[in-house]
Amino acid sequence: MKLVIVTAVEEFEKSIFQLFKKSGIHSFSHSDIDGYKNGDGTVLAANWFGSQKGSAESLLFFSFTEEGNIDLLFKLIAEFNTQLETNNPVKAVVVPIEKYI
Repeated sequence: MKLVIVTAVEEFEKSIFQLFKKSGIHSFSHSDIDGYKNGDGTVLAANWFGSQKGSAESLLFFSFTEEGNIDLLFKLIAEFNTQLETNNPVKAVVVPIEKYI
């Protein structure tokens, strides 16, 4: 059992649902998040409201699933990213789970 975490811009929501389905991951969660890119590497502390500058409406998906499903999901995400016309690729990471109930 592993934890897979996927982030994407909001416009890709339906596509991510399909990628999870095709990879055999039928149980997952998702949350709305604000994504930021800081070109100079500094945090704009004075900018209290993120929507004023630099934020993008994004989504975070996560699922506890088996490694085989994750392997297929990563393959599908890689294929999806090659077809993008934007500079916002879907990102994914895997976290091993030591114990679970």
